[in-house]
Amino acid sequence: MKIGLTFDLRSEYLAMGYDRETTAEFDREDTIDAIETAIRDCGHQTVRIGHLRQLVSRLADGQRWDLVFNICEGLHGIGREAQVPALLEGYQIPCVFADSLMMAVCLHKGLTKTLIDRAGLATAPFHVVATAADIDHVQLPFPLFAKPVAEGTGKGVSSASVIRSATELRTVCTDLLQRFRQPVLVETFLPGREFTVGILGTGEDATVLGTLEVKLLSNAEQDAYSYVNKEHYAEMVSYTLVHPQQDAEVAATESLALAAWRELQGRDGGRIDIRSDHNGRPAFIEVNPLAGLHPVHSDLPMIATKVGLSYQELIRRILDSAIRRTKDTPPILPG
Repeated sequence: MKIGLTFDLRSEYLAMGYDRETTAEFDREDTIDAIETAIRDCGHQTVRIGHLRQLVSRLADGQRWDLVFNICEGLHGIGREAQVPALLEGYQIPCVFADSLMMAVCLHKGLTKTLIDRAGLATAPFHVVATAADIDHVQLPFPLFAKPVAEGTGKGVSSASVIRSATELRTVCTDLLQRFRQPVLVETFLPGREFTVGILGTGEDATVLGTLEVKLLSNAEQDAYSYVNKEHYAEMVSYTLVHPQQDAEVAATESLALAAWRELQGRDGGRIDIRSDHNGRPAFIEVNPLAGLHPVHSDLPMIATKVGLSYQELIRRILDSAIRRTKDTPPILPG
C-alpha cells in the first residue's frame, strides 16, 4: 500500500515563532522517522505529507494515497484534531485512528464525560465553565479539579488545579479562561491511584494492551499529572506496569477503559486515562484517540515495551486494524 504520513512537526512551529507550551503536543523528527521505518518494515511504501496546509496543497495537486497514517494534533480551534480526518473523509481517503466525529468530541473533555456518564460508566461529577458568570453555578463539593476543556499534554494543569475553596475556584477558572480562550472543566477531585490504559483495535476487536500506574515522585508537583511533570517525567514520574490478575482495582480500571473506548468508538489504538476515588473505585478521566508515538518517551509505546511488544509490532497492529476496517472503503475520487 501507498501510505501517506500527516503530522505536526514541533520544530517547524517553533521556527514560526510559536512557544514551547503551544507546541507541546507536536512531534519530533525522530518520531516521524520511527513511524516511517516501522511502516516500511511492514512492506508498505510511505509518502511524507506533513501538516494540514501541506495536505491541502498535496490534495489540490491531485496526489492520493491508499491510507493516511494521521498523527496531526492541529493548531486552531477546539475541533483542531478533527480537521485532517474530516478533509480526508471528503476525499474518501481512509486514515489510521479516529474519524473526525470522535476527534472533535473527544478533544472536548466535557462532551466526552457527558457521553461516558450517559452510558452508565463511572466518571467524576463535573461542570463546564464557559464564562466567568458560570463560576457561580458550580455546585460541587470541594476539593475540585480544574483544567482547560480541550488541551492535552497537561497544558493548563498545575498544583493550583486542585481547588479547595470558592476563592480558589474563581481565581483558577478566571486565569484559565483568559489564558486558553476556551471553557474550563471543573470536576470532583479524585485522590486515588492514577492509571493510563493502552488499547489496540476497533469495536469488539479492541483489547487492552496493558496498564501503567502513574506515580508522582517527591520532587514533582503533587496531586496533578501536570504540564511540568510531563515535560520532566524522567525526574518526576514513575511508570509501573500493573496486572489485572494481581490487583482488583487494576482489573476494574481495564474493564472501564475498554468499555469507554468502545462507547466512544475508538479506532486502531489509543489510551484511556483513569483515576480512582477515595474508595479505590476507578473513574474515567479522558481519552486520547491520537496517542503519542515516540518510541521511548510516549505512553503507548512505553506500555508496549513493558509488555514485550516491539515498536514495529505496535505500529503493525495499529496498521492492521486500520486496513481491516477500511477494506470496503469506496474507491478514491479522481484528482
